[in-house]
Amino acid sequence: KNLSENICEEAVFERIYNKYSDDVHNFLYYKYGAKYNPKDKTQEAFIKLWDNCKKVPFAKARSFLLTVANNMMLNEIKHQKVVLKHQKTKPQHYTNETPEFVLEQEQYLERYNKVLANLKEEQRVAFLLSKAEGKKHSEIAEMLGVTQKVVEYRIYSAFNILKKELKNFKIK
Repeated sequence: KNLSENICEEAVFERIYNKYSDDVHNFLYYKYGAKYNPKDKTQEAFIKLWDNCKKVPFAKARSFLLTVANNMMLNEIKHQKVVLKHQKTKPQHYTNETPEFVLEQEQYLERYNKVLANLKEEQRVAFLLSKAEGKKHSEIAEMLGVTQKVVEYRIYSAFNILKKELKNFKIK
């Protein structure tokens, strides 16, 4: 065989692929098993060979493929270890907020829900559609079968009641 054959030529590359693809796959499969997709790593190794075809001499193609495939597999194993380590870490079940703040927040939410429950139904519906669901006034008017001005009045009046009953009540 001519040792100076150019791997970048399609016919030569195809010949290398046909000759070494099973060897690379079997090497990976026997060394690491099927868990880390030896078929995929074999294909990726040939892609790397194609990308570096000008740099790799024909005589070193098999060695290049085996080395690249082995390194890819080792990188995959490292990645899986990181994933496993990340999965083992337990999520944070605490906050940096003081217990007083958490208690105040809960009490405020209770008062808010109480005031909301005491609103007239049409005010509460219009207010929640606007602020909780983010609907536009025209959409709410269409849903409720009233004019947009009526919807604006209901939202405005609900907002005023909430402001009066709850100190520091603001909405963005």
